[in-house]
Amino acid sequence: MASEQANAIKEQLRMLSEAVGGVETVEEQRAQFEMAAAMMTAPPEGVTWSEVDAGGVPAIWADAEGGSTEHVVQYVHGGGYKIGSAVGYRNFTGQLARAVGCRVLSVDYRLAPEHPHPAAVNDSTAAYRWLLDQGYSPDRIAISGDSAGGGLTLSTLLKLRDEGVALPAAGVPISPWVDLEGLGESMITRADVDVLVSPEGLKEGADVFLAGQDARDPLAAPLYGDFAGIPPLLIQVGDEETLLDDSTRMAEVAGSAGVDVSLEVFPEMQHVFQLFVGNMPEADEALAKIAAWLRPRLGL
Repeated sequence: MASEQANAIKEQLRMLSEAVGGVETVEEQRAQFEMAAAMMTAPPEGVTWSEVDAGGVPAIWADAEGGSTEHVVQYVHGGGYKIGSAVGYRNFTGQLARAVGCRVLSVDYRLAPEHPHPAAVNDSTAAYRWLLDQGYSPDRIAISGDSAGGGLTLSTLLKLRDEGVALPAAGVPISPWVDLEGLGESMITRADVDVLVSPEGLKEGADVFLAGQDARDPLAAPLYGDFAGIPPLLIQVGDEETLLDDSTRMAEVAGSAGVDVSLEVFPEMQHVFQLFVGNMPEADEALAKIAAWLRPRLGL
């Protein structure tokens, strides 16, 4: 049974969805989301943040006291490719840095509609190449992200492989958005319980992100990618998500290509509930599982 905190947060998410969806301009949507995101995650202790130019892409380092400076999790935030920012995710990336015990590089990739696909995946891969140029070993790097950032995590891995770049040790997509056509059965079966993500909202977001391009381009919709040679993946998703089947189908596709895939489905949980770490026990548990899975793969 979901915790008392989770039930209270579910109502907060409902209000957030109404607030963001109730404003007309993307600038207003971004402002609403930034205010909400800053309050979702409990502020971490012992973390410092610093802005950096990551190969021409703005980014923010999160460094936890006592954490390794030789290992990195590259993080790409969620927000449907049109809202969200590295600043808004500071608390979460700080919590991630503390949990894993290493640096986190939060990438401020360009957003639609000003910068439609492939701007996001180009920025994410540029940031990863920058990490390699800084001397970080690929076997000490992981890539993670939530929602659109979860899909971007996967498309980044595909683009890096296709370009012959040494791949990171692992990927952690959280509630990844990988099907821009919304064909999963959970679009229907979970529509009544998902208070944050609607099929209509996803279609609108996909149209803005694609700007007329192919909805099955694997670098936009990784569900259609060839995952041969991709490093181990940990996929987490809530059972009350319209995007549930994005995760289950993605796990099947990657697993069929020989990828070592772990899929964790959390009962009664909403989309990207992990952002409430420090404020909800289920989020704390999920982040602890991510850290426990990542540390040995990064050599920590």
